[in-house]
Amino acid sequence: MKNKLAKLKYLPNNFNILETGDHVICAISGKKIMLENLTYWNVDKQEAYYSYIEAHKKRDGE
Repeated sequence: MKNKLAKLKYLPNNFNILETGDHVICAISGKKIMLENLTYWNVDKQEAYYSYIEAHKKRDGE
């Protein structure tokens, strides 16, 4: 699936793919995150973050 947005269910240590795709969008920056590079997310908010920088900004409420 090239260039298709995936729909995921974020879990504490991994995620389930609900709709097949190759990427998700960062909740902070709007950057595309390829699934193989997805490392940071929030289970409670069900949001993905591009890097630790965006995850930290979200946690600190920036």
